[in-house]
This record gives sequence, C-alpha cells and structure tokens, in this order.
Amino acid sequence: MAQRGRQVCVLASGDPSFYGVGSLLARHIDSQETVVMPAPSSFSLAAARLGWPLADTTLISLHGRSLDLIRPHLFPGTRVLALTSNDEGPAALARLLTDLGFGPSRLTVLEALGGPRERLRQTKAADFTLDGVDALNVLAVEIEAIPGARILTRAPGLADALFEHDGQITKREIRAVTLSALAPRRGEMLWDIGAGAGSVAIEWLLADTSLRAVAIEQHVERAARIRRNAAAFGVPGLEIVEGMAPAALDGLPPPNAIFVGGGAHPGLLDVAATALKPGGRLVVNAVTLETEALLAARHLADGGELIRIALARADRIGDKTGWRSAMPVTQWVWGKP
Repeated sequence: MAQRGRQVCVLASGDPSFYGVGSLLARHIDSQETVVMPAPSSFSLAAARLGWPLADTTLISLHGRSLDLIRPHLFPGTRVLALTSNDEGPAALARLLTDLGFGPSRLTVLEALGGPRERLRQTKAADFTLDGVDALNVLAVEIEAIPGARILTRAPGLADALFEHDGQITKREIRAVTLSALAPRRGEMLWDIGAGAGSVAIEWLLADTSLRAVAIEQHVERAARIRRNAAAFGVPGLEIVEGMAPAALDGLPPPNAIFVGGGAHPGLLDVAATALKPGGRLVVNAVTLETEALLAARHLADGGELIRIALARADRIGDKTGWRSAMPVTQWVWGKP
C-alpha cells in the first residue's frame, strides 16, 4: 500500500488466490490495479500426486490456525488435505487424530511439492514417528475411526453428552428446534445471550464455515467452559463476551439472529429487537411462567410465532417403563421487518 504509484511485484508460492497472499491483497487493492499470475496450488499438486479428485476431497488450511478446525470434518471414509504451519504440524495433527479416536487414519506427508526436495511418506496417525519433515508440507488424511470416536453429525441437535456443561444447556431436542427457528444463512452473525454451555452458538457455527457468533455469558466459569466446548467442536473462532446483557452487548457487531435462552426481560428484548438487522430473527425460549407471560404479551403486541414444546422420555419406574416428562419450553420467534 505504501508503494502505490510504483510497479510492485509480490512473489508467492502456488496459487496466490487460493489460501494465499492474493486473497489478502484483493481485500485492499482494486482488481484493476493488479495482474495475478497463478501457479498450481499445494492442494492441486497434492491431488495430482495422490490421484485424488479435489471435488470429493475436504480442503482445509491449518496454517497459522488452530488444529481444532479439522474436528467437524472427521468422518470415516473422508479424505482431507490439510495445509500445516511448519515441520511440527503433521505430528501434532496425528496426535490430535489419535486422541479423538481416529488413530487408524492413513496419513501421507507431502513435502516441498514441485521442487527438488519433493518427498511423500506414509504412516498411520497412531504410529506417527516420521522425523525431518520439511517445513513446506501438506498432510493428506484418509479418515478411519475406532469405536467410540468423537464424530460430529451434520444434523442439528448434537448429543448433550458431547458438551461439557453444568446442567445449563439447551437440551438436544429443544436445540434442534431452536436452530431451525434461528435459520442460519451464509455469512450471518448470531448473538447467543446467556449462552450457558454455548451449545446453540456452537451448532450455529457448525452449520457453515462462513457463519460468525458471539456468546454472551455473565458467569466466568461458564464462559471458560464455552471456550473449551468451542475448541472441542472445532469452532475456536466463537467470540466469548463475559458480562450481563444488555450492557455486555454494547459495541458488538450487529446480528442477523439473536437467541435468548434464559433471563429474558422487557428491557433486554427491546435492546435485542433494536440491534437486529432488518430481516433478522429473534428467538426466545422460556421455562418459567413469568417469562412465558412476557412472551405471550410480546406475541400479542408484535406478532411472530409462539409455540410450546413438550417432551417425555421413557424411563424405568420400578420394574416397568413409563414416560418421564421434561419441563415444557415456550418459544417465541419474531422476524424484524
């Protein structure tokens, strides 16, 4: 930028517009001022060496980013090409895969692709002992799992047991209905107010890599728990704000959707409705009669949709089985014009 007005050459490896410096420059410099001369990307070179079709392969950059980002892509039978940061990246990723129950996965370390030092070596994640790995490397992973591996399904409503929580969590079935009401769309921002375990914000982020979310939680220990859950689900980009709403909402990026899972009051709902972008969705869940009355009044005054969700689970009653009802949840969904 400082050299504007002169002819400047930026030399980059591979395809600069595919996980490269070209993508960064394009956000700051008009395309009319640039000429891009791409070469094959590391992913293209790796696919060519392995004979993998790129269209059927998961591509992920872990260069300078958290290894946890691979977690949502770990399904048996999946092929993954991962860019790493340095010579220690493949070993670190092998350890993570083994810890999560994917130790049998076949790894191919592709080093210094396209140059005189090019080398391909294979091993299993659980057996990784390769040394002298070139700092320029791509890791190819063919996912295999052992029983009990941590596999994150694509459907909303992940099992409660997958989350670390203290009981303050939007339960699985309610969460699935809540995510449906929040209706995530590509590139949107969510505020999860009173996030508890962070389950709603985390599942929002899992819906698409372009989505963003802020979890607002006043309890320090719960905020720390949300941070651990976000890493465990492969969405370390979840922003966590410690504080009480509505004061904690000041200065946050404007949301396309807001979820209030507890502690709703008129002032908070007013602030939330004002903060929403046009076309945004406000979803509020209530379990107490007082909050239910508030939502009924809002529904009468502002419209939207008001539903009641009642669940029962089969449980042992002595030597027989009967239905044990959970607390019903009243949900108000309002769309901002």
